[in-house]
Amino acid sequence: MEHKKLEKNETAIFAGGCFWGVEYYLKKKEGVVSVVSGYIGGSTENPTYEEVCSGKTGHAEAVKVVFNPDKTNYEELVKLFMEIHNPTQIDRQGPDVGTQYRSEIFYLNNKQKNIAEKCINTLKEAGYNIATKLTPASEFYNAEDYHQNYYFKKGSTPYCHSYVKRFED
Repeated sequence: MEHKKLEKNETAIFAGGCFWGVEYYLKKKEGVVSVVSGYIGGSTENPTYEEVCSGKTGHAEAVKVVFNPDKTNYEELVKLFMEIHNPTQIDRQGPDVGTQYRSEIFYLNNKQKNIAEKCINTLKEAGYNIATKLTPASEFYNAEDYHQNYYFKKGSTPYCHSYVKRFED
């Protein structure tokens, strides 16, 4: 009998402006199994989109990325995340302004924290004034269904996000 190796997927959580654009680019990355839009980093349990947009819950619009570490790795995802949004902007991305649009990496363990710090420091050494925060992950709440796969369902592309190469390798 042939034994199949069980896939052990890993998770990453990123906030970089409107979750629609972050989801759009990360979902296209080879090795990404799923991307779910949601909210993290606030004080209200199970917040709604309207509550998060009010700025009163403290949540960020974020994505939870499940990936296959045999096909991609956390460092590649952090680098891609830092290249698909503007990590120098504070509490905004393009025309979207507010704390819910902040740039933040929510790490799930020390290994992720160390990798994210290394990537942020690489960009700082290259002259970027990085605003991206690094925070231990808290409870992640899935956004409403109409936010999931937004650009794929609409058949359009992001207006706040675009790819900009920032890393040399």
